[in-house]
Amino acid sequence: MQTREDKKLEEVLVQLKLVTQEQLDLARNSSVRSGKSTEQAIMDMGLVSRENLTKAKAVSIDVPYVDLTSYHIDLNILQNLSKELAKKYSAVPFSYSGGSLNVAMLDPNEVQVIEFIEKKSGMSVTPYLASAEGINNAINQYQDASGEVREALKEMETALQPSIEISKIAEVEEAGELAQDAPVTRALNTILEYAVKAKASDIHIESREKSIKVRYRVDGVLHETMNLPIHIQAALISRIKILSSLKIDEHRIPQDGRFGIKVEDREVDIRVAISPTVFGEKAVLRLLDKSLGLITLEDMGIRGQAYRLIDTGAKRPHGMVLSTGPTGSGKSTTLYALLNKMNSTEVNIITLEDPVEYQINGINQIQINTAVGLTFASGLRSILRQDPDIIMVGEIRDAETAELAIQSALTGHTVLSTLHTNNSAGVLPRLLDMKIEPFLISSTVNTVIGQRLVRRTCLKCKKPYEASPSLVAAIKKSVGKYLPSKKDPKKIDVKGLGYESLPFEEDEKITLYRGEGCDDCRGTGYQGRIGIFEVFQVTAVMEKLLLTHATSTEIQDAAVGEGMITMREDGFLKALEGTTTVDEVISRIAEY
Repeated sequence: MQTREDKKLEEVLVQLKLVTQEQLDLARNSSVRSGKSTEQAIMDMGLVSRENLTKAKAVSIDVPYVDLTSYHIDLNILQNLSKELAKKYSAVPFSYSGGSLNVAMLDPNEVQVIEFIEKKSGMSVTPYLASAEGINNAINQYQDASGEVREALKEMETALQPSIEISKIAEVEEAGELAQDAPVTRALNTILEYAVKAKASDIHIESREKSIKVRYRVDGVLHETMNLPIHIQAALISRIKILSSLKIDEHRIPQDGRFGIKVEDREVDIRVAISPTVFGEKAVLRLLDKSLGLITLEDMGIRGQAYRLIDTGAKRPHGMVLSTGPTGSGKSTTLYALLNKMNSTEVNIITLEDPVEYQINGINQIQINTAVGLTFASGLRSILRQDPDIIMVGEIRDAETAELAIQSALTGHTVLSTLHTNNSAGVLPRLLDMKIEPFLISSTVNTVIGQRLVRRTCLKCKKPYEASPSLVAAIKKSVGKYLPSKKDPKKIDVKGLGYESLPFEEDEKITLYRGEGCDDCRGTGYQGRIGIFEVFQVTAVMEKLLLTHATSTEIQDAAVGEGMITMREDGFLKALEGTTTVDEVISRIAEY
């Protein structure tokens, strides 16, 4: 019995002049005799090619069609869905458009598959109809990192049967031998190489119950890249331990190490942190690409008033410049940029770091080693006898280090350091909690920097759009006082603050920018990151607040009252000029 879909397809075939009515009648008769569908009968009779039939079917069910039989798909696009899942669902991502992921499917009406791919990729999906030949051609193009790793492990997978117990593989002798094998070496090299090419900052190698999950952090967001067989876990982790000079027979406690690699003439330092988990050890590898060089304060996104305050604080002959924010907010990078700016042959700069992330010519850098007793506190005592002018302490973690840093700033040294607080205003109460006297804080802390990292809008696919009335109201409420005014020419000079192309305060409509998604940004609409900042100097007003052990809210209000642009405001202003998006700023900055 003919379905409505069959009848519609036949109508389209005739409308597109792919078959005549007579040919269609012959195909119908053939289908009745053979018991096959009219569609199959048309194919058997050679009346229409497979691609033309698929194209007609797409028109009949009102979905877009794509011919993938000779279509080359970018590797970054294919990585939105693994090869195994592409085979399982007969669905392959092939391009981006308008912020959506275009997916070729044998059955575009599979709503559950579409929802699964959307959840997996984090993007909305536009389904396309493609032929089975086109889908197979696309699947054959999968030569991603996972495929190359599996290719490298073929010999090993043959030797190691999945039935072997993980505990047996993890024995010192066997794991050590396997870790030296060429397949494991090639597998790890491939994982590292793809991470460098993808501009990943971290690699997570996680042991699960039945597989090893590998994820890359790109622009601050983790992306699942591949799944590997669980029975190579011990050898892979052992290989990482060997490169990092760690104990391969120690599986009960965390270990930290580092090693270096070279990818296409780019030297990359890799920091390694290995921790035991329920299903085996997890390795997190932080990638530090030396070839990128040191970033400047301007490149970080520090501009206008914030730049001037930091520059003034750093130029003072003594005192502290403190950078604050959560882990991964770019604090160390900011201090490196500041050190590079302060570096000259006339000053002696010494740093205490854990670890030394970038090596700077002309600066004496010391690696913390708690195993031998070299902590921030003991190291700081030592370097005070080294006649330093400028000292960088990687992090103030405890009261002892805080007290020594304060004493160093009091005795004529410039001290740079970081603290973990949610915003800049939290620094002063944090020091009070460490039992530092209020008068010591006010007399030593010059400048405080609060920061976050947000993703940059992709320049290649950045497009303007008109903000909704509610968003316009939110923008004006947050940063309206900084927007230029047609009515008040004496209003604050926004360009003097370092922002460009901002709308007028009186404008009812505001143009914003977002990335639509392209091959360069892997469809995310973002590429790279930039900082959003808030910077203040400790003034007489804050000195009085410190004496009363004021809260961070009170200090925040005082800093804003003295002209500080908050991180949220800085983010909104950067969104207005098109550097990032409002959504990205809101997702990174909680109200405080």
